[in-house]
Amino acid sequence: MVEQDYYDLLGIARGADDAAIKSAYRKLAKECHPDRHNGCSEQTERFKQISEAYDVLKDPQKRAAYDRFGKAAFQNGGGGDPFGEAGFNGFSDIFSTIFGEFMDPRGARQNAARGADLRYDLELTLEEAFTGVEKAVTIEANAKCEVCHGRGCTSANDCARTCQTCGGMGKVRAQQGFFVVERGCPTCRGSGEVITDPCVNCDGEGRALTPRKLSVKIPAGVDEGTRIRVSGEGEAGVRGASNGDLYLFVHMKRHPIYAREGTTLVADCPVSFTTAALGGAISLPGVDGDKVDIKIPPGIQSGEQLRHRGAGMSVLNGRGRGDLVARILVETPTRLSKEQKKLLEEFRGTETGDECPNATSFFGRVRDFLGG
Repeated sequence: MVEQDYYDLLGIARGADDAAIKSAYRKLAKECHPDRHNGCSEQTERFKQISEAYDVLKDPQKRAAYDRFGKAAFQNGGGGDPFGEAGFNGFSDIFSTIFGEFMDPRGARQNAARGADLRYDLELTLEEAFTGVEKAVTIEANAKCEVCHGRGCTSANDCARTCQTCGGMGKVRAQQGFFVVERGCPTCRGSGEVITDPCVNCDGEGRALTPRKLSVKIPAGVDEGTRIRVSGEGEAGVRGASNGDLYLFVHMKRHPIYAREGTTLVADCPVSFTTAALGGAISLPGVDGDKVDIKIPPGIQSGEQLRHRGAGMSVLNGRGRGDLVARILVETPTRLSKEQKKLLEEFRGTETGDECPNATSFFGRVRDFLGG
């Protein structure tokens, strides 16, 4: 499951204030509003995503919930009606979540002994992000002990007894002023049980530090900051408790030609001033391996952008592709031969001012300002 972070969607830091959030949203909403793109489905979807992100982050309560639980905080009606579509059954689930640990000690122990979630930073090339790729990752974390098969004890018989410190709850409470603080039991480490004959390999935890290799499928269209959740591939729980999850955070390697702006690829393309004046053509290597030919119209100015539709990046969890943009940078020659200088002098002698209307207009305004 791929989740796009709300902060990344708006291009802001997690500690951003309300003014920064509002400013980022207004800028992005203006850029990708469907009315500006003739109903482009890609821009419409992006507009929906940033609107969703803004709706959450502008609200202090929703933002706090998102910072703690991610999008899961708004599932099953979390963002609107507190009971959502589940009605009273939804309330029953909430009630069970809050009070279930006190009603069911075994559930409390399982929750306390659950394995930790893991983070893995995965670096991809632009081409890998375009096509999607299956990556082998190596993780060194607690996994089920191979000696005792996760039981935590050496003998084949039941060697676990109820922890006397927590009474089998896996948690202990301590009074601090007016508050009661609850934390995992230090004796049984949250399992609710103490092993009388602990395994020498895992010291009774049923898990040991072990390197693991996983093969993970990365979907096409991922970008910097994309988070991919691999369920159950995190750290193993204590003595058979459930595993945590593995989160892959995508990072993009720098590309020698293209900069990426969402699904758009941008290349800065220097051209000679004669090509800019007379027109011409350039070829760029497409991210899909095909060559992209771009025609340069006569009289193009430095900084102008030429767009090639459908030659950009894949759309994450969608169809189609973004665009490829060639940003033209007119390069003034610095190494001229005598003959070239002579030809340019001859050309300058034929100039009337109509060749460069912007320059003529600008310096005309300068003369008027100076009263000349």
